[in-house]
Amino acid sequence: MSTKEVAEFMKAELDRRTRLYQEMVVYDIIKQFGKEFTYTNQNGNPAIDKKVLAEFKKITPDVVWERGDRCWRKKMPHEMDRESRAVE
Repeated sequence: MSTKEVAEFMKAELDRRTRLYQEMVVYDIIKQFGKEFTYTNQNGNPAIDKKVLAEFKKITPDVVWERGDRCWRKKMPHEMDRESRAVE
């Protein structure tokens, strides 16, 4: 397995749903790909490896990160010309 395969899995999951919540998909990644694509953050919670997130960002230019909800979603039409990948 590779970081690209994990990122493609995340993209496929987002394509099936309206939003992709980090706290849920991290457990799917552990289950399907193993712990090597995750780590434990400073709060003691499982998190997605930064290399996986970088690959996910490359293959999803039409996706934004919602900080408040801690999830990814597709950009809305009025956001398509925004360079920023994060919204409140």
